[in-house]
Amino acid sequence: MQRRLIFYGLFGFSIFALLAGLTCGQKVVEEKQDSPLKVQPSIQPASASTLITLFMAGDIMIGRGIDQVLLHPSDPLLHEPFMPSAKGYVELAERVSGPIQQPVNFAYIWGDALAEWQRVRPDVRLINLETSITTSNDYWPDKGIHYRLNPQNIAALTVAGLDYCSLANNHVLDWGYAGLTETLEMLQGANIHYAGAGQNLQATETPAVMDVAGKGRVIVFAYGLLSSGIPLNWAASADQPGVNLLPNLADQTIQHISQKVEAVKQPGDIVVVSIHWGGNWGYEIPAEQTAFAHHLIDQAGVDIIHGHSSHHVKGLEVYQGRPIIYGSGDLLNDYEGISGHEQFRADLALMYFVTLNPATGQLVELQLTPMQIKHFKVNRASSTDALWLSDLLNREGQPLGTRVEINPDNTLTLRWD
Repeated sequence: MQRRLIFYGLFGFSIFALLAGLTCGQKVVEEKQDSPLKVQPSIQPASASTLITLFMAGDIMIGRGIDQVLLHPSDPLLHEPFMPSAKGYVELAERVSGPIQQPVNFAYIWGDALAEWQRVRPDVRLINLETSITTSNDYWPDKGIHYRLNPQNIAALTVAGLDYCSLANNHVLDWGYAGLTETLEMLQGANIHYAGAGQNLQATETPAVMDVAGKGRVIVFAYGLLSSGIPLNWAASADQPGVNLLPNLADQTIQHISQKVEAVKQPGDIVVVSIHWGGNWGYEIPAEQTAFAHHLIDQAGVDIIHGHSSHHVKGLEVYQGRPIIYGSGDLLNDYEGISGHEQFRADLALMYFVTLNPATGQLVELQLTPMQIKHFKVNRASSTDALWLSDLLNREGQPLGTRVEINPDNTLTLRWD
């Protein structure tokens, strides 16, 4: 049984209790450089004009409840054991946080993230999109959660200026193969790159290649693991649509990825591996994930590991001058009002701004902006919540050789050994 169903099974009684009282862009790329402990920007030999800055975030789950408050809501019918209608998630959120004036415009859900993008001006914006974009009613049987965004709400992605969406996750096929096909078509029509899902295995393994004017290229490969809840029968094959599902993290998998990277990487390119792995909850980083990430950097020439699946942020590592985000958490979801696992503060999120030097592939700077999901939108976190995230990253980063410092504006700067 896939992990999302387990999550809602654990909190089914909480949802029923809450329901009891209810009535039912910029598009380009830059780079990185190393330093001692690490006072990044002042040490790099490259000029600032040649560096590439990427915005990265974990799961973006704008189907289901969030889709319902947008201008063109989908049919709210759900096939979940604990919630028959997507409107129920709106009611849960409003019960906890107050009314959401519906419908909201497409920019609404991004809230304060829009100002952060304007302030930092990243060259490329990368996310993991955990929803299908479709009108298909062909929901995947024996799966407890189904995320769907109405195609008429595609502007909810374009208004954010997103350049890339990872699709190798456990929600892209929620509404069947027809839903996957429409999702791909909608992203293509919106000029948003993607990787990790497609009409056959070759398509799923094809990376997204994004040119950064006057600087170089950012290349993204996307992979998923069974540990993230992706059904085994979602794996693409030579003549079967699906996702780019890795069989394991063994040596032969590393060699396979190395060959894929070698076939496309040129001097000055930044290569990102975006990977959906692990469960929803818990800070532990399995040793096999660490070893896999290190091998991808050492053997495959990968410059950034962009991990996601956990609903909360996890520890950060810098290995050989390359950043490893083991779990980037959710930046936007419709979980507001669902109780359980409060100790993980899944309402708190981070916007990751990663600056690299394309000439060396080294990390120059990693800035993080603390955010909070509330009223179905992304808000700047309070100073208290920013401190909570700072303490968390310092605690989890200690064995990984990283720590963060809080800046006067409550943003965080990563330091590493």
